[in-house]
Order: sequence, then C-alpha cells, then structure tokens
Amino acid sequence: MNNIMPTRPDNWSHLTPEQKRQWRLAQYMDSYKNIKFASPEAELRYKTSIKRLADVYQIQEPDRVPVFVMAGMLPLYSNGIDYYTAIYEPEKAIQATAKFNAEHAAELESFSGAMTIPAPVFDILDYRLYAYPGHGMSKSGVGFQFVEGEYMQADEYDALIKDPSDFWLRTYLPRVFGALRPFQQLAPLTDIIEIVAPINALASPEVQATLLKLVEAGKELARIMRITGASMLQSLENGYSGNQISGAFAKAPFDTLGDTLRGTRGIMMDMYRQPDKLLEATDVIADLTIKSILNSPGAAAGLMVLFPLHKGADGWMSQKQFDTFYWPSLKKVMDAFINEGMIVYLFAEGGYNARLESVNVFPKGTVHWHFDQTDMARAKQVLGKNCSLEGNVPPSLLCTSSPAEVKEYCRKLLEVCAPGGGYVLAPGAVPEFPKLENLKAMVVAAHEYGVYK
Repeated sequence: MNNIMPTRPDNWSHLTPEQKRQWRLAQYMDSYKNIKFASPEAELRYKTSIKRLADVYQIQEPDRVPVFVMAGMLPLYSNGIDYYTAIYEPEKAIQATAKFNAEHAAELESFSGAMTIPAPVFDILDYRLYAYPGHGMSKSGVGFQFVEGEYMQADEYDALIKDPSDFWLRTYLPRVFGALRPFQQLAPLTDIIEIVAPINALASPEVQATLLKLVEAGKELARIMRITGASMLQSLENGYSGNQISGAFAKAPFDTLGDTLRGTRGIMMDMYRQPDKLLEATDVIADLTIKSILNSPGAAAGLMVLFPLHKGADGWMSQKQFDTFYWPSLKKVMDAFINEGMIVYLFAEGGYNARLESVNVFPKGTVHWHFDQTDMARAKQVLGKNCSLEGNVPPSLLCTSSPAEVKEYCRKLLEVCAPGGGYVLAPGAVPEFPKLENLKAMVVAAHEYGVYK
C-alpha cells in the first residue's frame, strides 16, 4: 500500500470548513487507489463500503444501511487462543483472526481484528494504569481493566496549568510507568541556561537504566506493530474498509483530567472544592488537544477524529455540571477540528438522553454520534437532520439472545433510524463473546430491512 499522504490545496487557509470537509471526503473516496486489492471483487467491496459510509456521514441515503459487526474475542477463543496468549504472542492472535476472517468475513461484511494490547511493552515499562492477564489479573482472565487512582494530586493543578510538558515528564509519567520513576531526577527544561543542567541527570545509573528500558520497549513495540500492521493491510487488500478511516484519536478535556489524572472521585470533588482551577485546566488541555491533533500526521488528510466520551454520560453528572464543566471545553476542541474540515466521531458510552438537545449545535454533516444506550428514536428526532448516527444494538443481546430476537431488534431500530439516511447499524459497544449466528443476523437484517428504494 502506498503511504504517501495527499497534498493539501495551496489555498487551504482560505477554504471554508465545508470546502475543507469536501476535500477530505474526496480523499476518503479515492483511498482505494493506494490499495493493491486481492481481487476485483475485493476492490468492488471496498468501493461500495466507503461510498455507503460517505453518504451516511453527509446525512444522505446510500443504497442500503451499512452494517458494522464487532466480533470481540470470538475470533481468538473460537480458534483456541486465550487472551493471555494473544497479548504475549501476537503472531498466534493474528493467525487465529486470519482463520476466522477467511471463514466468516464475507458473510459478516467485516474484517475482525485481534483485540489485544502490547503486553510485553507494558511489562518492560511497568505500566500501572492497566491490569491484564499475567499482570494484576489471573492468566485465565479476559480483556484488561483500568486501574483508577489519583495520579495527579488535588494541589497540583497549578503545576499542570503552568507547564504541562514538565508535569507529564517529571511527575505524571513516573507515577504511571514504574520504569520511568527516575525521570523525577530530570531538571525542568525551563532551567536551561546553556546545556549543563538538563544533561547532569544522564550521569545517574537509574536514568541510564530508564533510557535503556525505553529502547527495549521501542524495539518490542516495533516488532508487534509489524505483525499487526500486516494484518491491517490484509484487511484492506481483501476489501474491508472498517467502519471509518479515523484521522486521529482524542479525548474530551474533562475526560483527560478525570480518567487518568485526578480519577473519578478526585474530579467529582474538584467540581465542588476548586471549580475555577478545574475549568482553567480543562481550557489548557483543550488548547493542547487542538494543537496536538492538528499537528499529527493523521490530521493532514484524515477524515475523522474519534472521541470516546466517558464522564459526560447522564449518570455521571447533572445537566448543569455537564453544561459547566464538560461541554464547553469539548465543544471548543470539536469546533477547531470542524473548522479544519474534519468530521468528529463521538462514541457516547452510557446514555446521553438528557444531553441531546444541548449538543445539537453543529453544522450538518460535521458530527457522527455512535450511541451505546441512548434512546435512538429521540436521537434520530433531535439530531438526525444534522448528525449521522450509529449503534445501539445491545452487546448483551448479541451474547445471550437468539438470531430471531437480534433480527427483530435490528428491524425495529432500522425502522426508526434508517429513514432519510445517516445511520450505521452497529452494536452500542464491543460485545466480548457474541454468538456468531447473532452477528450474522445483524447483517441479514440490514439486507432485508435497510435497503433504500
């Protein structure tokens, strides 16, 4: 596959956001030109898929509703590979998923990847934010768990706000990576007079050992990426585009603070005890997020920015708190990306029923909502004219129910969401162990009830 990025028009800064988005959509539609397809059928499959999705994102009716199934751990465990083996021996995980895809990808209209993490890299660096089989979990465990804590203390807002890079390097990273603890010995880069102060720490045996650990982790990560990259390329060559082509990955500024810095308990207390500091910090992080994403390689010609939304759901905070602490900084970030022609993909975990009216403030075709547990009839009514929608097939249904029940649920969902276009049939979240026959039932439902006439 040719990885040469398209060149932006010379007059990019003078284009409107709509013109920029149309240029990005055109690059998305032309992405097939860089792929060496395995067959003419694969090329047709890819072109058909991205045309459907492009229509959806523009709130138009394609030939039929796209369907995106998520196989979870099924490709691994159905081929005798447990999660511990998958995360420590990625070659075996790729072999298992390749076998699964050879047997089922065509009928599922999706290429299933291995849901793994680079466990050897995490082990080398002593990563403390995740528990996974063999590291904080039994080797027989499945998936990974986030280990929540206050990795930033309540009195450290000023340090974060004043010099975020210094805070990440000398305070935060040493707390979440045990191997990086010696970075606490580094001098702030703001202390540079000439060169002496910053390099003195290099004489420390602990710092030297840390740097060697980084090299070791980098080599292991490169090895894993070569293995997984080959699988991703194979999916494209076989004509499977995935659900979308994301240009970049971002988080809501409140989630950046609440997930891995202050933690849920900490940030909920901050909303009452130091709201002004919290708002100042979210604004600083918003600016950093904008700069980071727009300077990333994926943003040059990429179509989307993917946000998993965590703490903005109905059950996490009141509407007043959402309007005060969560939404303004997230909207600031979204506006910046939309102004650059990107489509913002929001994966709304949990329910967003109380938020729908307040978030419907963006131009048509600029926001794609993937809903987990939100009332899709209301979402379609409130957002459907301006935003494309996806999701809401319950993972529990895919794991425990019958194909007939899945098909009927999808029929009702399509009846509500399909009219007028702008909808992708998909699970609300990744089902861990779905039944294969239930995934097939989703695809059958899209073919029977999602066709536009």
